Amino acid sequence: MPSAFNFAASPFDCLDADERDRVRRSVDIEYFREGAVILAPGQEPTHLFVLIKGHVQQWDGDEQQGSYGPDDCFDGRALVAGRASSRFVAVEEVVTYRLAKEAVSALIASNATFGALLFSDLSNKLGALAERSSQHELQSLTMARVDQAFLRPAHFVDGQASITEVARVFQTQRTTNVLVEDRTGDGPGDGPVRLGIFTVTSLPKAILHGTPLDRLPVRELANFDLVTVRPDMPLFDALALMIRHRIHRLVVAEGEGPDRRIVGFLQQLDLLSYLSNHSYLITLQMLQADHLGTLQEAAAQITRLIGVLHRSGTRVGMIARLVQELNATLFERAWQLIAPPELVANSCLFVMGSEGRGEQLLKTDQDNGLVLRQGWTPPPDLDLAAVCARFSAALADFGYPPCAGGIMISNPEWRDDEQAFARRVRRWLLEPTPDHLMALAIFLDAHPVSGDAALLHGLREQVWAFAGDNAGVLARFAGAVEAFAQHGSGWWSRILGLGLGEGAREQLDLKKAGIFPLVHGVRSLAFEHRLTETGTVARIEALMAGGHLEPRLGADLIESLHFFMDLKLKAGLQAIEQGRAAGSGIAVERLGSLDRDLLKDTLAVVKRFRVHLHHHYRLEML
Repeated sequence: MPSAFNFAASPFDCLDADERDRVRRSVDIEYFREGAVILAPGQEPTHLFVLIKGHVQQWDGDEQQGSYGPDDCFDGRALVAGRASSRFVAVEEVVTYRLAKEAVSALIASNATFGALLFSDLSNKLGALAERSSQHELQSLTMARVDQAFLRPAHFVDGQASITEVARVFQTQRTTNVLVEDRTGDGPGDGPVRLGIFTVTSLPKAILHGTPLDRLPVRELANFDLVTVRPDMPLFDALALMIRHRIHRLVVAEGEGPDRRIVGFLQQLDLLSYLSNHSYLITLQMLQADHLGTLQEAAAQITRLIGVLHRSGTRVGMIARLVQELNATLFERAWQLIAPPELVANSCLFVMGSEGRGEQLLKTDQDNGLVLRQGWTPPPDLDLAAVCARFSAALADFGYPPCAGGIMISNPEWRDDEQAFARRVRRWLLEPTPDHLMALAIFLDAHPVSGDAALLHGLREQVWAFAGDNAGVLARFAGAVEAFAQHGSGWWSRILGLGLGEGAREQLDLKKAGIFPLVHGVRSLAFEHRLTETGTVARIEALMAGGHLEPRLGADLIESLHFFMDLKLKAGLQAIEQGRAAGSGIAVERLGSLDRDLLKDTLAVVKRFRVHLHHHYRLEML
C-alpha cells in the first residue's frame, strides 16, 4: 500500500499504531470512470472505500443523499448491514482506496470510537467525537502566560513609613502586601533604591518587636530578597518558582535594573484559580468592580476564557451555561453601578434571545428590557431615559453592539411598568403581525439578571393567560420556522454537491440554515404547552418528558444544536484571531471530512423537524 494514506482524516485519526498497520496491510487502490456505479442498492459490499481523488454522489432513488470527496469514506453502514441501500456514482474520474471488510470488522471490534464515527447514528457519532476530543485536548492552560492571569495592583510605601502607616494602606487599599522602597544611603534621598516586600503575615512580628508600631519603620521587617517574574513567563513556570522558594506571591516586572516597571503581584491563590477555574477570577473582579472601566476589562476576559475552554475540549453546552452566568453578573454589576439603588429595587432588568436562553457564546447584539414595579414613580431627580441610555452605551463599550431592531432598554418600547408591559404583550397576541410575533418570540426567552425577578415572572404568567388555546396564533407563531426555508434548502443542495461548483466557496449562515428553525420550532412547542423553561435544551427535555416530542428526535435536536453552536464558535474564534468580527457564517469547503459529514446529518435533523412542525401546525393552511 502507498505510504500516503491519510491517517489524519476521520475516522482513521483515532487508530493506534497497530491498527494503522492493519489498515496498511489490508488496503489496495481502484479506479472508476466518470458515471461508473461503485455500489448499487442490494449489492453486498466487500470493501470500505476511502476517496483519494474525485467525487462520488449517493442516491436514494431520484433523491441525492450525499456527496463524498477526497479523504471521505463510504459505505460503512452497508458493510455492517451486509447490503447497500443506496447507489454510489462517480461524477468524475475517481481513484479510491479499498479497505477489506475483514479489516474494517476487526477495527470496529478493537476500537469503539472508530466504529461509532464510521456508521453510528448522530447521537453516538457526536458522543464519540466528544470523547475523542477530551482524550486529545490541547492542554492550552499549560501554555498560559503570567500576564493572562489576574494580577493584583502593587502599592508602594517608603522604607521610613511606620508599621501603623502601612496598616492603614492595607485597610484603605484592601491589600495584604506592599512594596517597600528603601534607599541604602545614610541621608534622606541618598543611595540607590532597593525594593522589598512587607505582607500582612509579618504584622505579628512587628507587634512582638517591642518598638511602638507608630515608630517602627517598615524597612526593619521588610524582605528585600524579591522573587520577580516577567509578564510573558508561562504560568506553570511561575508556579514552580513559588514552590521552589516556598512563597505565595511573585512580583511581576517588565525590564531589568533600575528602569524596570512593576506590573503587579501574582498571588498563588489567583494562579491556581486561573488554572483550575478562570471564571472564578472574572466573577470576583466583576463583583469587586467600583467603576465601569474594571467591568470592561472583565468583559474582555470572558472572550479569552471562552477560547481557553474551547481549545481545552470543554463541551459547548457547558461553556454556554458558564457564559450566561458570567454575562448575568457583568450586566447586573453594570446596572448597579449606573442605576440608583431605588430603581434597582423597584424594577427587573432582563435579557432575551440567545442570552436569555443560555446559548450565547461570543458577544452579539444587545437584547434586554426593563419592567418597573406598578405604582412606583421615579423621583423627580431621576432621569430614567438617561440612566437606560448610559447602560446601553456601557454594554456597547463592553463589546455588545446595540441591537439593530432597538430591542434594549434605551428604547422606551422595552422599558415600562407592569400594566403597560402586559398591554403590549396582549397586543402582540391579539394582533399577530410578523413584528409582533418576533417581539413575542424574543420575550419568551427573557431571563432576569438584576432587581426583582418576580416582576418578570408575573408578566410571563400573563402571557399564558392571554394566549389561551388560539390555534391560529400558534400556527402563525410557529410558521416563522419557514422564514429561511429556501435559504436552508438551497444550502442543502450545495453541501451535497460540495466541490463540484462555484457555490461551495460561499458561506453557510448557520443561524438561518440550522439554529433558528431548530430553536424557534422548539420555542413554538414550548409556547403551546406553556412550559416555563427558557433554554432550548431544557425545553426539549421538558417536551420529551411530557410526551410532546418523540425521544429520538429530541435527542438528535439537542446534539444538532450543540454541533451548530460548536461550529459557529470555532468560526467566530478564528475570525477574532484574524481581527475580524465574529458572525454566523462558515466556509463549508474549509471543514474537515468529519465536520462536513456531521453538518449534513444535523441539517437533515432540522429538515425532519421542520416537516414535523409543518404537519403538527398545518402550516400549509397559512
